[in-house]
Amino acid sequence: MDFTIDARSLELAERIEWFLNEHVYPAEPVVAEQIATARDPWAPGPVVTRLQAVAREHGLWNLFLTGPHGPGLTNLQYAPLAELTGRSPGLAPVATNCAAPDTGNMELLAAFGTPDQQRTWLQPLLNAEIRSAFCMTEPQVASSDASNIGLRIERCGEQYRLTGSKWWASGAMHPACSLLLVLGRSSDHEDPHRRHSIVLVPRDTPGVRVHGALSVLGHLDHTGGGHARIDLDNVLVPAANLLGEEGAGFAMSQSRLAAGRIHHCMRLVGMAERALELMCRRLSTRTAFGTPLAENAVQQARVAQARVDIEQVRLLILKTAWLLDTVGARGAQAEIHAMKIATPAMACRVIDQAIQAHGAAGLGQDFPLAMLYTHARALRIADGPDEVHLHALGRKELARQLASPK
Repeated sequence: MDFTIDARSLELAERIEWFLNEHVYPAEPVVAEQIATARDPWAPGPVVTRLQAVAREHGLWNLFLTGPHGPGLTNLQYAPLAELTGRSPGLAPVATNCAAPDTGNMELLAAFGTPDQQRTWLQPLLNAEIRSAFCMTEPQVASSDASNIGLRIERCGEQYRLTGSKWWASGAMHPACSLLLVLGRSSDHEDPHRRHSIVLVPRDTPGVRVHGALSVLGHLDHTGGGHARIDLDNVLVPAANLLGEEGAGFAMSQSRLAAGRIHHCMRLVGMAERALELMCRRLSTRTAFGTPLAENAVQQARVAQARVDIEQVRLLILKTAWLLDTVGARGAQAEIHAMKIATPAMACRVIDQAIQAHGAAGLGQDFPLAMLYTHARALRIADGPDEVHLHALGRKELARQLASPK
């Protein structure tokens, strides 16, 4: 395994660092002010539109997409770039059109969409002309077990009827959200992993009701399009809106989540790096009880442990990216689980210590630490909670150990 950053990724990383320093970081307080005073706080402000124009002009666009619709980067090449965008998770991914849930939805459309579906939905998403939402989680069932998903998808001649409720549909509050990818139960197949399908539902279809923005630890993700409750009441769409094959929804959703998990983890490393950087700056500029905080042994130990934690997790992510590139998601299952367990927990620890070093200031709006912690803590649940990944990895490791000859 060679994790050396190649010339192309290095050049792109330098461009992203310039973009962050010259455009994104200065825009963070401006965006917050625009959201606070906007008539529609879910609409992208002029700063976001300007940032997207700059990103496109400098070739920092759709970097996540590994296939022919994107720039052709591998997961390993994308890792240091996604890490950098994670330093401003509410703004940099949106500015470069590399933000969830659109990224995963574009990957699904690129892999399984028909040419007509790709013309209608993928191309506008690639151009950031529209936004989208992925509707999987449901309020009435433990959605960490995706086989529990119960929204009904019924074939009615040349149409599908959808009935049920979703929540935590990321991106659905954005006024440009035009497409919902809805996972639902389409049959009673004896195999629980063959019962579900994904249907493309235009947001303005009669019977679709998007309501009730959900906050994350009191924070509303305005730049990302928020998280919504969605009711679908006898919603009818053409049969041609089926994505892939009937009964393949579970498998497609898992393939989507595999890529999404590593992208989230890449960005989490960037969040932790920014928190550690802020922590070191704060410790070097404050004195308590007659001694600079940077000379305090407790604080030095926390800084050292943060560096160790970040480096360990980064290496695990790079190994996972390499495996995804070389053997695919199935061959990288154990590492995907391990990465998803370790990375959000690491980021939460590092950001929490940075908040502690800032004192009360770390809890407020003058520093991005509270926002970073909100993102990191949510990702211990999003894309599969810790418990699911611990269970899956433990079962996999036990099977591996018991199968090994002694």
